[in-house]
Amino acid sequence: MRISSCKKRIESAVAAAAAVALALLAPVSTGAQSGALDFAAADSDTLEFVAAQSGAIDYASTLEGDPFATEAPTNRYAALGESWENLGLIHRDLDHPTVQEVWLLGRYHGQNYWSEGSAGSDTGYESRRLRFGAQARLFDRLQLHAQMVAGPDLDPIYNGFTELWAMWTFRPEFSLAVGQQKHRFTHDRNASSRYINYLERSRMTNMLRADYTPAVTIQGQVGKFSYYTGVFSNATGPDMARSFTRYDSGWSYLGAAYLDITDRLGTDTAFLYGSYFHSEANENATNLDVFRNGVSTAFIVTEGPYSLVTEVTLGLDFEGSNAIGLNLQPGYFITDEIQFVMRYQISGSDGSEGLLPQSRYERPAGLPPGDLYQAGYAGLNFYIARHRLKLMTGIEYSNMNGKDLWTASTMCRFYFGPHSGGAFPMNRMLGRQLFAPD
Repeated sequence: MRISSCKKRIESAVAAAAAVALALLAPVSTGAQSGALDFAAADSDTLEFVAAQSGAIDYASTLEGDPFATEAPTNRYAALGESWENLGLIHRDLDHPTVQEVWLLGRYHGQNYWSEGSAGSDTGYESRRLRFGAQARLFDRLQLHAQMVAGPDLDPIYNGFTELWAMWTFRPEFSLAVGQQKHRFTHDRNASSRYINYLERSRMTNMLRADYTPAVTIQGQVGKFSYYTGVFSNATGPDMARSFTRYDSGWSYLGAAYLDITDRLGTDTAFLYGSYFHSEANENATNLDVFRNGVSTAFIVTEGPYSLVTEVTLGLDFEGSNAIGLNLQPGYFITDEIQFVMRYQISGSDGSEGLLPQSRYERPAGLPPGDLYQAGYAGLNFYIARHRLKLMTGIEYSNMNGKDLWTASTMCRFYFGPHSGGAFPMNRMLGRQLFAPD
C-alpha cells in the first residue's frame, strides 16, 4: 500500500513548505480584525461588491507588493498592460439605471509539447482553449454571462458552453446564480486558466474530472470570509437545451470557502482555503464520476515578488480505493515581467491503479495508472501585457510506479474581457472577489 508512505512524504513536504512560508512572513500583526458588517451601508456595499465581481473597479493601487501594481508604466510591456487593462469592454456607465457594463470576452491558449519517457513518447501542437462570449451587468445587481467553447484543436469549432448563467446579488453576503457554471473544488481548480502558471493543473485536480455543468449556487462575502456552495448536475454537452432539461446523470454538492488572514500574518496577501464535494454520479455522468467524496485544503501566501501555494487534496472511494495528493507551487518574480515558477506533486493511493496519469501528454506518451506518483516542474513566464498576453515555457518530470516521463512545453496565453480577482495565482491586480466568473 502506497498511501501510507505517501502520507509521510506529504507531511514532510508540507512541513518544508511551512518553513519556506515562515521565512517569507513578516512578524504577526496583532491589530484588531475588521470582520463586522456595516448594515447601515449595505446598499452601497452591495453595488461596490457587484462592480468588483464584474471587473468594473481597478484596485491596482491598493495592492501593495503586487509586482504588477505600479504607479505608472515603467517600460513598454507595462505600458501595453496598462493600455489593455479594459480590453473587451464595450460599454460602461455606472450611473445608467439599466445597463452598467457590457464586455466581450474570449481567450486562446496554444501550446507546443514534447514528451519522452520510458513508456513512450508524444509530441505536437495543441489549441488548448478557444472561447468567446459576453458578460453584462444590469440593474446594478444582475450579471449575465455566456461563453462558448471550441473542441480539442478547434474540432468542432462549437462544442457547447463552459458558462451560461445569470446571477443576482441581493447583498455582499448573498448572491444566487442559476445556469451552467464552473465546479470549483480545489483552489487549483478555482483559479482561472487565464492565471495558472503551468502547462496544466495538477494531476490530482484533473483526475477529479470537475467540469462545467448546470447548477444552482450561492456565494458571498462576510468580512474576511468568502464562500461558494451549490448543487450541480453531473453531465453536460454541446446541446445546452438537453443539458438544462434532462437531469439523468446524478448530482453533486460542493462547498468551498476562503479566509483572508493577511492582517494576522502581516504579509502582502495570505489566505486559507477549504472545500468538500459529494457526488452521486451514474453511468450517464461526465462530471465528478471518479471519486464519490473529496476534501481539499490550501494555504496561499505572497510577499513582495515571492509566492507559495500549498494544497492537499483527498479523494475517497474510486472503485474502492482512496487517494491523497500534495500540490506545492512556489514562484518568484525576477522582474515585473519575468516570473520563475516551480511545482512539486506527490500522490498516493491504497489501490494498485488508484491514480490515473494526466489525460494530456502523460497518458498519450504511455504513462500507466499506478499507486504512487511524483512530478516536478520548473518554468519561466514572460508577461507581455500582464495576464492579457503572456508567453510561458517549462519542463516537467513525472514518475508513476517507476515509469518516468519528461515533458517540455512552450505556451501562449491571450484573453480579453473582465478580470477575475482572488488569492494567488489568480489576478491580484484587481479586487479579491474569490469566486469570480471564469
